Amino acid sequence: MLNLTPVRIALVILLVASGSIVGALIFEALGYAPCELCLKERIPYYAGIALAGLALFLAAKGPASLLPAAFAGLALIFAASAAFGAYHAGVEWGFWPGPMDCTGVLDHTRSVEDFLKQLQTVKVVRCDAVAIRILGLSLAGWNAVISVGLAALAGWGARRSGGLFSPRRKAALWP
Repeated sequence: MLNLTPVRIALVILLVASGSIVGALIFEALGYAPCELCLKERIPYYAGIALAGLALFLAAKGPASLLPAAFAGLALIFAASAAFGAYHAGVEWGFWPGPMDCTGVLDHTRSVEDFLKQLQTVKVVRCDAVAIRILGLSLAGWNAVISVGLAALAGWGARRSGGLFSPRRKAALWP
């Protein structure tokens, strides 16, 4: 069994979340333009990176009493991210319709000629079209998988650091 201390758990969450964002940016640089949902799926990662950095600080040097709350916050953030990734993957598989704003944004034009010109230059990135699949999963699907893992790891960190469901806390609550 791995001996993951709260410091190591926070560090793993920070590295995986940061690596996921870097990976998304690399795919974008390679020409896989993100859709509106893809961009929104990054928001929990940005929050998670900041909170994982705080959890790492708290585990290493900060007041340990705040660490379970930081891990619980990470668990909630990545659980929500997993649900959002699963929703987007479902849109891609055609299980349910996606939001209307995934059809692209056109500026208002003053003439029909300007409108037609704009139609020729606008590239719409659809939320229901998969840009790339890796081992059968789209990037949205991989986001769901990674987020589930990060949420579970953060929950374990909360438990190991003295959170509500830790063995030490249970002993204090239930003599």
